[in-house]
Amino acid sequence: MNKPKMNLDDLMQELGVEAPRTTDNSTENESINGFTGEIPAMFRRRDPELSPTPPDMAGEGLGQSISNTPMDDVADETRIRPDDAVEEFWRPDPIDEPRSADLADRLVADGSIAPDIVETARRVLSQSPGRVLAEVLMEMGADQQVIQRIVAEESNLAFEDVTSENIDHRLFDRIGAEFCLKNRSLPLRQESNRVVVGTTRPDDVFVLDHVKSVLGVAAVKHVLITPQAVELIIEELGAGGHEEYDVEAILADVEDDDVEVIEQAEDEEEEDAQSSPVVRYVNHLIQTAVKEGASDIHIEPADKAVKIRMRVDGILYEMMNPPRKMLASITSRLKIMAQLDIAERRLPQDGRIRVTVMGRQLDLRVSTIPTPHGEKTVMRVLDNRSIRVALNELGFDPVTLKSWESQISRPHGVILVTGPTGSGKTTTLYASLQQMDTTRLNVSTVEDPVEYQLQGITQIQTHERIGLTFAASLRALLRQDPDIVMVGEIRDHETATIAIQAALTGHLVLSTLHTNDAPSSITRLFNIGIEPFLVSGAVNGVLAQRLVRRICPDCREQIEISGQTRSMMDQYGISCNELHHGAGCANCRASGYSGRLGIYEMLEMSDSLRDSVASSPSVTEFRQQCLKEGMRSLRADALHKMADGHTTMQEVLRVTDEG
Repeated sequence: MNKPKMNLDDLMQELGVEAPRTTDNSTENESINGFTGEIPAMFRRRDPELSPTPPDMAGEGLGQSISNTPMDDVADETRIRPDDAVEEFWRPDPIDEPRSADLADRLVADGSIAPDIVETARRVLSQSPGRVLAEVLMEMGADQQVIQRIVAEESNLAFEDVTSENIDHRLFDRIGAEFCLKNRSLPLRQESNRVVVGTTRPDDVFVLDHVKSVLGVAAVKHVLITPQAVELIIEELGAGGHEEYDVEAILADVEDDDVEVIEQAEDEEEEDAQSSPVVRYVNHLIQTAVKEGASDIHIEPADKAVKIRMRVDGILYEMMNPPRKMLASITSRLKIMAQLDIAERRLPQDGRIRVTVMGRQLDLRVSTIPTPHGEKTVMRVLDNRSIRVALNELGFDPVTLKSWESQISRPHGVILVTGPTGSGKTTTLYASLQQMDTTRLNVSTVEDPVEYQLQGITQIQTHERIGLTFAASLRALLRQDPDIVMVGEIRDHETATIAIQAALTGHLVLSTLHTNDAPSSITRLFNIGIEPFLVSGAVNGVLAQRLVRRICPDCREQIEISGQTRSMMDQYGISCNELHHGAGCANCRASGYSGRLGIYEMLEMSDSLRDSVASSPSVTEFRQQCLKEGMRSLRADALHKMADGHTTMQEVLRVTDEG
């Protein structure tokens, strides 16, 4: 049976559409994908020699090019292949490079960025094929929100400032954190039959197609977001989709006798350390520490038990009690991860573990020491998120913050941060370094060890065994034309001398000391062996700090002010009508506290204080003079934060002395 032939020209006439005429009134039959019939002239195969002039890339459209040809001729001359039909009706616009110039001009006009930074970015762009000016500017530290708003406006897209609360977690889990991080995109929410997708570039069409395909939606709405928002949200939400370990099941698996390592050979012990139950338990241990926000993990052996404690907000909490038989296997597993010698149990060892936990990259500083009941292991958890904090989020009051920002913006001198271990000195220094203009300044650090990697900053790790001490590193670094140098700690006379000389020769030096308050730092330099007149001329300021726990916002409640508290507040001239504390809830482990903030004692060296330092005063005399000149003590600052409702009297008394 013959197939009926359909004449598309007749069909178009029946629909009220006049088909284009051909010049020779001929009927041309062609077969397209198995269909045989008369093909309208507008879809017939094109003769390359008779093709109309294609649209130029300066922006002339296809319609304008064809409009110069008489329509009677177009029908015969423009024989388009079926697979070319879409191309002739739609063609993506060429990349309009002048838009980058428009972006730069607008940023300069708005005062959002300096003209020389734009010129530097353009030079980088000229040497970086395939990149755009907006990305280069954001990598150089320009305000990402300002840039993305302008790019969105030029691209006729919406811009959104997103947080983890704006993200549909179900959509995020379906797309996957790995894809979102690789393509710097996020599924934000679902609106009717379409999904709103945020990307960092206006031309991410392939990303949108992939999201549309994976989610199975009819359409997507494209909005622009900042790269920083993508990274922070992925780090936060990446913790949601990981396996929860059943500790009871793990312990049940490990109770087997072959975990006993007292009389086993070294190779058997290593095999046990890498067995599935031990590996899973150690993974669970690290994961729990990250979830709880712990800064340290302590694995402490006893005669017949093992106690695992974690330091959360500066306080140690007992978290786990694994069987005594597991101690050697857990310790060996951690040594293998840190590339330490599992056969050496008589000497202390130090190492480092780099892991990815719940989508976040962490460093664990491992330290082991021998005890009569076995090796004790302590791990310091180093999370890059803890240093991504602006100075105004650390707990500075406005006056102290302005004073500190003034100090770190000075061209030369020594600035010291003091306090005991774990008081937040590193966080303060890193936050200060990240606020500096690293595109124009050469910023370098000497640390032991390098705790966090900072972009745009040269970091040197000391190695005393090979002679690379603080002093040797600092001496070498001063030959590298630095503008700002951060020394991890001033420990000896040689390091202090080089730091003072660097400050006197035009460099800004930031460092730490372990003293109880700010005035004590000056006398500590005297004790190290630095001449008073050198200290007087080089030191610009000293910041002493501590960390107090914040009241948990979920169980915060008002309390009455006791007579003793009222008396202490009156002593420091603080008036307050109400105080608060945390009643304790599940979110704060019934402690009443969640998170920490800093309390500070800022000493700025005035002319009168410099004169006093030159005469080598005692600690007591110098402290009294600093207080007379307006320095707020640590306890006074803590009481002000208590009056503002941030902490409690118990915390004030725990971390501060009278003064």
